[in-house]
Amino acid sequence: MELNNKVVVVTGGAQGLGLSMAAMAAKAGAHLALIDMDSALLDEAIAQLKTHSTLADAKIQGYICNVSVEQEVEQTFAAIAKDFGAIHGLINNAGILRDGLFIKAKEGKVVDKMSLSQFQSVIDVNLTGVFLCGREAAVHMVEHAEGGVIINMSSVARSGNMGQTNYSAAKAGVVAMTTSWAKELGRYGIRVGAIAPGVIRTKMTDAMKPEAKERLVKMKPVGRLGEAEEIAHTAKYIFENDFFTGRVVEIDGGIRL
Repeated sequence: MELNNKVVVVTGGAQGLGLSMAAMAAKAGAHLALIDMDSALLDEAIAQLKTHSTLADAKIQGYICNVSVEQEVEQTFAAIAKDFGAIHGLINNAGILRDGLFIKAKEGKVVDKMSLSQFQSVIDVNLTGVFLCGREAAVHMVEHAEGGVIINMSSVARSGNMGQTNYSAAKAGVVAMTTSWAKELGRYGIRVGAIAPGVIRTKMTDAMKPEAKERLVKMKPVGRLGEAEEIAHTAKYIFENDFFTGRVVEIDGGIRL
């Protein structure tokens, strides 16, 4: 699918990887609907993306929505379909981290454990949110009968990572849903793919202690952290390669968790 003049929705689109992928789509001539929880960041992102757009009449709008709340997601996607006339692409990017050990023990006594709220909050956003947004995007894609592409953001941590029981479980579920949706939605001309990034350079990694960052770099055969633009490049590939569906692309610099 060529992105020029297509409508692409990006969740968590006001910053980080979401903003980088939105910028990629803007440069390819797409109209953009950004979903986020921060109205100030949305305004900044929209202004920035308008400078990237190669489409003279590009439409770029922001929507406040908690992706884990069904009614909000339904209303938001209905509003996007009404405002733009169609939905051709979705980048399911919104996510949170609430890292912590499953249990923590000292001298044979358990002193801490991952709370249910700590587990559930990540599942709600990173798995349920992907389900809800993917479902509503698919509804409008089918009803507009123009096909489409859904990209879900997973992680190399989907195979399991210390201190990330909640995050790993959610990201593994995202890949399973990706495969299932590809099998179900192909008949409607809808392709579904996933991206599993490794450690990408962000404001968070920039603020890390030098020794911690050095350990991460040494784990990667390429000898550096990934860049957000490299994830955006992968998203563009999935959009444009019409033979790609039901698969996950690892962009991790060779790291193995």
